[in-house]
Formats: sequence, structure tokens, C-alpha cells
Amino acid sequence: MSTANPSFTELINGNKPVLVDFFAEWCGPCKMMPPILKKVKDDLKDTVTIIKIDVDKNPAIAQRYQVQGVPTLIVFQNGQSKWRQSGVVQAKQLEQVLQQFVPK
Repeated sequence: MSTANPSFTELINGNKPVLVDFFAEWCGPCKMMPPILKKVKDDLKDTVTIIKIDVDKNPAIAQRYQVQGVPTLIVFQNGQSKWRQSGVVQAKQLEQVLQQFVPK
């Protein structure tokens, strides 16, 4: 991890909602998520942060949040897990979830 990037802990401790996509290279359904996440990012712009974490490269983070299957999506805000779901989630549903947490 480069020092220029904020750490995972710093990112999820912010007031801005952070959507984390826990995925694996070998996971078929995970390959459906990038275009969905791109649409969410395009629609919600800078009101949210979206990051992807490869569970095979970051097993400690996956373990810390009890990620059993991939893809698992978790929304963090102020250091807390606010919402989570395993499996592919459509853009419209993700946007509705995230909008609940966007500071007004």
C-alpha cells in the first residue's frame, strides 16, 4: 500500500459513506460489479467513495469484517459498518442505500 493513499481505516472513518466491494479475481459474479459500481459513481459523484478490496490479497481486512463470500458489499461511515449484502446488487438499489448515508 503506498503512503500517498489514505489507509483503509482512515477512509472508512470519514463522514462520507464508503462503499467497499470485497471481491476475488476467480469469482464470476464479482465480474458483474465494475459496470454497476461505475454507474453508481457516475450518478452519485463525489458524495460517496467506492473502493474494491481483493480478499485474496487482503485476507486480514476480509477476516476483520467476516467476509465469507464474494462479492460482499459493505457501506462504512464514521468507522462503522452501516449496511452489508453479499451477491450482486443492482445500481439502483445501491444508490438508494448510499443516499441514506450522504450528509445533507
